[in-house]
Amino acid sequence: MRYRYLGRSGLKVSPLSLGTMMFGGPTDETTSQAIIARAKSQGVNFIDTADVYQKGRTEEVVGRAIAADRNDWVLATKFGNSSGEGPNRRGSSRKWIIESVEHSLKRLGTDYIDLLYFHRADFDAPLGEAVRAIGDLIRAGKLRYFGVSNFRGWRIAEVAHLADAEGIDRPIASQPLYNLVNRTAEAEQLPAAHAYGLGVVSYSPLARGVLTAKYQPGEAPEAGSRAARQDKRMLETEWRPESVAIADKLRAYVRERNIAPVDFAVGWVLHNQLITSIIAGPRTAEQWEGYVKALDYRFTEEDEAFVDSLVAPGHPSTPGFNDPGHPVEGRVARRGAAGE
Repeated sequence: MRYRYLGRSGLKVSPLSLGTMMFGGPTDETTSQAIIARAKSQGVNFIDTADVYQKGRTEEVVGRAIAADRNDWVLATKFGNSSGEGPNRRGSSRKWIIESVEHSLKRLGTDYIDLLYFHRADFDAPLGEAVRAIGDLIRAGKLRYFGVSNFRGWRIAEVAHLADAEGIDRPIASQPLYNLVNRTAEAEQLPAAHAYGLGVVSYSPLARGVLTAKYQPGEAPEAGSRAARQDKRMLETEWRPESVAIADKLRAYVRERNIAPVDFAVGWVLHNQLITSIIAGPRTAEQWEGYVKALDYRFTEEDEAFVDSLVAPGHPSTPGFNDPGHPVEGRVARRGAAGE
């Protein structure tokens, strides 16, 4: 395993980060523990979870699985998500950040978190308050580092400047969506992260399963698949005819090279020098082994040109696509007559 520094920090992480969103839910605890143990034996030292995964059960499963060798892991979790009724049980207020971190520490069974992410932008909340609260938690020894997820370039810059003003280290990681059918992160998120010293730990390298090439254009998804289960986020984002058609072209391309579509799709993301690590989120042990195998593939200029012919740099597969979970903010309609 070739470890890489995460941004401008002194922290070294594996190029695969074990994503645990399925653990404690579709992936039972016994299987989850086996995958975690297997990943560690393969040299993976980076594990990613969140406070809301499986309504908190994922953090509990992860905490029990790594308890015996906690200090060997770089443990990342996230805050900002809704947890019950009330306006202050979500978001990025000082009150909720501190409360959610205390809850995560308890579920994880640890006294510190290596890396805490803003899970998403809180559009109308002040960023300064959140950064100051994180600074307090770092000084209290409950956090080692922090990062951002799903932040646009200008927010990455703003958080870096706020950290400078607060007298704490800048965030060390940015976690954007990035895969070969959604390259929008290349336009501003990846360059901004690089400029401000954040390593990039991207997620969904397989486009929520589309790039496994198991779906056929124009055909109903196979029973039991994520698309067949009507996964809400997949239907909002990656389940698009254009992406399924691209995956079909990918299947034909890699067949001639005797590799799997997974190897190519994961390898393509890691071939970008601006990517430090990727979130590899398996549901089964077999899926995990597929992610690890992808580390062996070596990209060529022909491969790069092939992907560019499918999706232009900086663009998604589908013209006009916007993720409703992370909306575009640059259009705010005026109230009243024009010019007021």
